[in-house]
Amino acid sequence: MAIQAQDIEDLIRERFPQARITITDLAGDGNHWAAEVIDESFKGQNRVQQQRAVYAALKGKMDGAHGELHALALTTKAPE
Repeated sequence: MAIQAQDIEDLIRERFPQARITITDLAGDGNHWAAEVIDESFKGQNRVQQQRAVYAALKGKMDGAHGELHALALTTKAPE
C-alpha cells in the first residue's frame, strides 16, 4: 500500500514540530513524492546533515525494496 501525504508529514513533524512542511505528489500515483522542510534547527548545518535528519525522521519507511515510501525528492533549508 502506498504511503499518504499526511503520513509523510506526520513522521517529519514528530521530529520537526515547528517546521514548515510541504508534501507534493509528483506523479499523482502516491508513490513519487516531494517534500520541502524549512526548520530553524537547520541553521549551521549543511544540506547533507539536514537531509539525513529528515530521512531519519521517516523511521525506515524508505528502507529497501519493501519500504512504504519509494521516491522522495527532498528540499531542506533554514528559514531566511
